[in-house]
Amino acid sequence: MSLDLPPVAPAVTAELVQGLTPRLRKRLDAGITKLAGRPSVRDGDTVRIAVDDDTHLELHAPGGTVTSTDAIRCGCLLAPDCLHRAAAASAAPIAEPEPDSEPEPEPEPQSQSLPDAEPASVGEDAPGTPDTRSASPTEPELPTPNQRAAAQAMYDAAAAVLEAGTDGAGAVLQAELLRAAHSARISGLPRIAASAVSVVTQLRAARGADPAYRLAELTAALREVLVTAHRLPGSTGPELATLRGTARQPYAPDGSLRLYGLFSEPVLTATGYAGAVTWTADAEGRLYTVSDVVPGGPGRAVGAADRSVRIGDTALTHRELSRSGLAVSGATVSPTGRLGAGAGVRAVRASGAAWREDPLAGLWELPVTDQVSRALTGGDGLLFLDVTLIGTVREAAGDCLLAACDGLTLRLSAAHDHPALPYRDNLRLLSAAPGTRLRVVARLDPSPLPRALLLATDHPRDPGTHLDLGLDRLQHADLPAPATAPAGSSPAPDEAPLHLLRRRVHQAASAGRRVLAFPGDSATDSRRLGRYGLACAGDLLDELHSAAADRSRDVFGRLVPADINRFARAWLAAAHYTEEVDRSLCAAAWGADPALPPAP
Repeated sequence: MSLDLPPVAPAVTAELVQGLTPRLRKRLDAGITKLAGRPSVRDGDTVRIAVDDDTHLELHAPGGTVTSTDAIRCGCLLAPDCLHRAAAASAAPIAEPEPDSEPEPEPEPQSQSLPDAEPASVGEDAPGTPDTRSASPTEPELPTPNQRAAAQAMYDAAAAVLEAGTDGAGAVLQAELLRAAHSARISGLPRIAASAVSVVTQLRAARGADPAYRLAELTAALREVLVTAHRLPGSTGPELATLRGTARQPYAPDGSLRLYGLFSEPVLTATGYAGAVTWTADAEGRLYTVSDVVPGGPGRAVGAADRSVRIGDTALTHRELSRSGLAVSGATVSPTGRLGAGAGVRAVRASGAAWREDPLAGLWELPVTDQVSRALTGGDGLLFLDVTLIGTVREAAGDCLLAACDGLTLRLSAAHDHPALPYRDNLRLLSAAPGTRLRVVARLDPSPLPRALLLATDHPRDPGTHLDLGLDRLQHADLPAPATAPAGSSPAPDEAPLHLLRRRVHQAASAGRRVLAFPGDSATDSRRLGRYGLACAGDLLDELHSAAADRSRDVFGRLVPADINRFARAWLAAAHYTEEVDRSLCAAAWGADPALPPAP
């Protein structure tokens, strides 16, 4: 989409598309394509599009977001029920609530401890908070009727998207998913609402040939929507709270903190957010983050590191904080470790520590297997590793940097592929220095082989400093003289052919049910999976093909509509199975235990 349109709230898009006649709905995708080629001009909070020589379309976005249908006006004869308004809303980015917005903390008695509660006005519930007053203290909390209805509507909308695939999931099906997301949000289900918006964003990227589109990300988002909608109606207690999610992170007072900068990483999401996150640690090794993520593009992701952190009156930038320290009083912290920036928080610059000095050196002393177990069981996903570079290996998605780590051959990939970020260029330079010993920070990438996304590394020539690989650019002069690569690197093991099932899961998410409904024989793949001890995977593959091809006829011999619920259940079972097997194979590759609870 070439138009520079403001974000539009999901409910606005859903309402405008629902107001179209069946004839106009069939023309909606063509209308979006036609609108993309029309000239537009931005004047403050208003974007004006010339639909033709005599008709103009206006989008009013006070505050940067279109929040009502009245804010989109068209001068054509069919307005307000015209195609142009719905096409503009469907073409615009999806507006989302700002992530992790922090409410102003309120003083509470020390004896009162409600870490998961959110402040609400007297006499009314906070937005997005379900009504739980009818729950008895002795009975587990159950989902409300509105939440069950919203989950069922979400499941039906996501199943329809899966049935159609990316080619068939046009603006009408996207609007139905956005409508379900709006209903889920007002019913107190922010987690599934955010996942649904992510699916729509990925669908638009796929249909628009966006180079940032990744089929694996669409599959993961669609699986998240379906599994949450499937489990939520029958969940209770803590499981229900997890599936509901929270509209905003609750921040709890945490007194005074003495923090040491670790590294910074840029943030650039497919949903239009950009910025930077700086990771810090206290003397006990607990991790805290300072975030600056708002709507923006690649330019903001690169430049955010040189913006001042939003904590207290400190003038430190993210880049400076990653190499120094911070003393915070009156700190507020979210459950994920994010530092709040409320009015009562005070922060001043303090001295930092190198990675090989206390207290940061302790992060690298934890055994690698324990770190991987923590990452697989709900931790932050970060790994602190000592590696020796070996070389590169070519893969379908690009070259990976090979390194020896704790007796394993580790594959290090770029954390982000966008060309504005220097991750891949830095990895290419590091691959030219085999034998170099480095201390690195990476994020676990679940895979049957040991794999991680490289985020930061100490300087190849100066171990007392480090480089943030998403923000700093290595030069040839930074590399040491070539050394001998370590010997004894084990070859890649014979992998279990789980890809036979995974590629069918991805194909269905991309092309819909029909791609698996073509005549064929899955018995060969099923037998191969069985030979590797994956008999369940073979059964799931057979059921997936059977559900896709299941079309019965009525008494007159006509095909009746396909049972999309059966296909959605079969696909969801296969997607969930592949994710869990990948997790188990990842733990086995690292020698870790995936059942261990995360470290405190």
